Amino acid sequence: MPPESMGNAAVRQRVMQRLEDDLRIARAVLQATHEAATHSESKAENKYDTRGLEAAYLADGQRRRLHEIELALAAFRNLPAEVRPEGVVRMGALVQLAQEESERWVFFGPDGAGLKVMLDGQEVLVISPRSPLGQALPGREIGDEVQIRVAGRVQTFEVLDIR
Repeated sequence: MPPESMGNAAVRQRVMQRLEDDLRIARAVLQATHEAATHSESKAENKYDTRGLEAAYLADGQRRRLHEIELALAAFRNLPAEVRPEGVVRMGALVQLAQEESERWVFFGPDGAGLKVMLDGQEVLVISPRSPLGQALPGREIGDEVQIRVAGRVQTFEVLDIR
């Protein structure tokens, strides 16, 4: 059981820090890929030389990744500063789940699914409403069981705690 200081506001702050770090890195990588795509050495020397085209595709992919991070960060900034779940899973809730013999913490966020952060020695996985678990959890209470189907396999979770 993590300390009481581990709450949804602290996790939200940690996720936003991580997204801001990812944004800085993505901007630097985008600048480097853009420079590579427009550099004189990327100019095709013959019809089979695709260096410039490949660099342009890479720069476009980085631009899309940067946009995804910006959207996720904006969504987290628009969450209320302090969400009070009041015993029910809703957006911004920190939820402890049990599955078979293991337990894990998930943060039900508006975006950023799959992002993992550490807080008070505990790993917290961000899930979004687009994920199967994110679709099944809203409205659930402590003690409720949730079943989802992933890759044809049914997984069952029990809600242990909501913060």
